[in-house]
Amino acid sequence: MLVDDSAVIRGLFTRALETDPELQVVASVGDGKMALNALKRQQVDIIILDIEMPVMDGLTALPLLQEAAPSVPIIMASTLTRKNAEVSLRALRDGAKDYVTKPSTTSELTSAQVFRDELIAKIKALAGPSRSPRLEMPGIPKRFTNTDGTQTAGERTSMVRVNRSGPITLRPMTHETPEIIAIGSSTGGPQALFSVLGSLPKNLRQPILITQHMPATFTTILAEHLARVTERPCVEARDGDPVQAGYIYVAPGDFHMTVEANGAQRVLRVQKTPPENFCRPAVDPMLRSLSAIYGRKLLVIILTGMGQDGMLGAQTVVQQGGLVIGQDEASSVVWGMPGAVAYAGLCSAILPLPEIGPFLHKIALRSVA
Repeated sequence: MLVDDSAVIRGLFTRALETDPELQVVASVGDGKMALNALKRQQVDIIILDIEMPVMDGLTALPLLQEAAPSVPIIMASTLTRKNAEVSLRALRDGAKDYVTKPSTTSELTSAQVFRDELIAKIKALAGPSRSPRLEMPGIPKRFTNTDGTQTAGERTSMVRVNRSGPITLRPMTHETPEIIAIGSSTGGPQALFSVLGSLPKNLRQPILITQHMPATFTTILAEHLARVTERPCVEARDGDPVQAGYIYVAPGDFHMTVEANGAQRVLRVQKTPPENFCRPAVDPMLRSLSAIYGRKLLVIILTGMGQDGMLGAQTVVQQGGLVIGQDEASSVVWGMPGAVAYAGLCSAILPLPEIGPFLHKIALRSVA
């Protein structure tokens, strides 16, 4: 279902989506109130919800639509302004699964193959067969590690889960205290980041680097929200800034964030080098640069997200002795990125979202047995 006050935009969205034979727009309405009425008559798999509309705007409609159809994912649609980025982040915290930035002109929309591809990919990831229940080996717990951060002897070497894509194995847990923490995320990432980082104690001093797939302006707002949630200094990375203890750094939209050694100092690099995995910023270049400097002292967390960005970088991390943790499938909005590192055998733990922050705390403070 499309919800936008502009009939022109709804028409353009419809034509863009129906270039894919697997997708069909079954309802197209002009405001949130009309969307609620449409849900009474029409079953839908996903809702694309505009922010600024008369009668009932997107932020007002969001909780009502969730109440009416709790299993239907909602994607927020907005133009790329600071105000709309702020509202989109609020919507994500309130339960929207993802967002798309609308091209600013109709001519831009009709010619924007990248926009169409991104929108279609997000719809299929959120409402497609990848969200169906996984198959599990009877008697195997859903948690891939003990609550104290240790693993049983059997878990260190055995296949612990079977699902649609085959078995998953865990790597042995290392006991190095990390000097730095890196997080990669995409679809569903803002909510996951608020959960993980909001639970961390103030005495955790390792710098945290985040690559979240987001456009410019959105990453600025994300850093501001994280600073409020965590009560820690959190900034959008700037080229040449030193990496400081206790700080959180967010890769800016449309730029890769890496780190280089400058003598004893570690310095951020923000570069507009080619996209990787169709993304900029991308997780892989961040992980490669950190592995080269920190080696066994690097801890990586791969959170919910579409695609497999982070998998190749995580391979380098593991080769250099670093530690990789993945979010589990049940708590992920889309189990693409964490699923990729899990199936590649790169994870030492795969955890539900609420357990990642406490687990990170234990490792960072050397309390893992």
